[in-house]
Amino acid sequence: MDLAYIPSPSTGVLNLGPVPLRGYAFCIIIGVFVAVWYGNKRWIARGGKAGTVADIAVWAVPFGLVGGRLYHVITDYQLYFSEGENWVDAFKIWEGGLGIWGAIALGAVGAWIGCRRRGIPLPAYADAIAPGIAFAQAIGRWGNWFNQELYGKPTTLPWGLEISAGANREEGIYHPTFLYESLWCIGVALLVIWADRRFKMGHGRAFALYVAAYCTGRAWIEYMRVDEAHHVLGLRLNVWTAIVVFVLAVAYIVISSRVRPGREEIVEPDRDKPAVDKGATDEDGEASEADASVDEPEDAPGNLSEESTDEPAGNGAGKG
Repeated sequence: MDLAYIPSPSTGVLNLGPVPLRGYAFCIIIGVFVAVWYGNKRWIARGGKAGTVADIAVWAVPFGLVGGRLYHVITDYQLYFSEGENWVDAFKIWEGGLGIWGAIALGAVGAWIGCRRRGIPLPAYADAIAPGIAFAQAIGRWGNWFNQELYGKPTTLPWGLEISAGANREEGIYHPTFLYESLWCIGVALLVIWADRRFKMGHGRAFALYVAAYCTGRAWIEYMRVDEAHHVLGLRLNVWTAIVVFVLAVAYIVISSRVRPGREEIVEPDRDKPAVDKGATDEDGEASEADASVDEPEDAPGNLSEESTDEPAGNGAGKG
């Protein structure tokens, strides 16, 4: 029945005067906000400080956007650099085209930089934000709905997606693969949350579980899509990528659980705690013997020896 089909928006842009609001960009922004918000809640629950996730996201998000766009442009270079195409379109990120593989890879580099600046272990941070990333993907996929892109094969199912005629697309009813992936990502997030509570996953294993679970769904969803893509041995490139990344994620979970079992006890150092001064005094107001021996070695040049006690006091011990 036609009334059951999912309609596509007539336009992906809402103009508020001279300011265009693009549905694709709006979904990405909301997804990032949700990932940071929920990641912050999980980080605090792990013993971290409020605001740390957002501070590191300042590094991770820009790197992720660049990485996602680079992966898309490299793997679909014919859309921008073949004859008759305009290479400037490669920079029009608002028109769609972010590869999750590149986004996660380069985003991890940005997160690593942010973590190093704060003295935080990257695996612990990754575990905290893993479900939030999955939720962000679920929201971001609706950007493809606004752009009428990345749909599946033709279907007569009642939840089919109506696609209107346009550039590089034909009018018809297709599988809403964006919806399939959105729902799958929500399931992945819930799985990671449950597994993390049940098994106290640490040292990056919760993040690896997110990666493995996402790849499982992406493989069969990718197989349904009909948009142009490179093929290797009869399979779409992204299917092969999902298979390889899935194997690596599972291997990491197995090896990490044996090498570093359990969960990190401290995920963020207390940088506000004042450092203990070497010359700190004890409860009686006197310096400890250990501190004294460190600060003024017996044979240090310039110190007074037992034989020089008759010399004037102006020679000061170790103050040169």
